[in-house]
Amino acid sequence: GVMQESSQIAHHYARKVLARIAPENGFLEKSEVHMHVPEGATPKDGPSAGVTMVTAMLSLALGRSVKSDIAMSGEVSLTGKVLPVGGIKEKTIAARRAGVCRLVFPKGNKKDYDEL
Repeated sequence: GVMQESSQIAHHYARKVLARIAPENGFLEKSEVHMHVPEGATPKDGPSAGVTMVTAMLSLALGRSVKSDIAMSGEVSLTGKVLPVGGIKEKTIAARRAGVCRLVFPKGNKKDYDEL
C-alpha cells in the first residue's frame, strides 16, 4: 500500500544520504529496519511522513536523537526532492496543541504557512 511504498522510498533515500555523509557507516545497508505504522494510520498520510521517516532512520543509524520539540511533514521522492503536502493548517494546529515549537514543512508549502 501507500504506507509501505512511502517507507521503502524513505529507506532508499536515507541509505543514499548516509552513504554521502558517513560512508563508513553501513548500518542501513546491513541492518533490517522495520517501520511500524499503526493500523489506524490514514493511508493518504503515508507520503507526508516521508521526511519524518528519513529523519528517524538517519537518527537511528547515526545514534543522534532528534529534538523532541520538532514536528515535520513532507513527501520524499526517489531522488530526495521534498514535495509539498496538504493539510498544513491542520498539522500546524495539531503541533501547537502538542507543545511543538519547531515546524519543518516543504519549501513548496511556504504560501500555505504564510496564510496562517
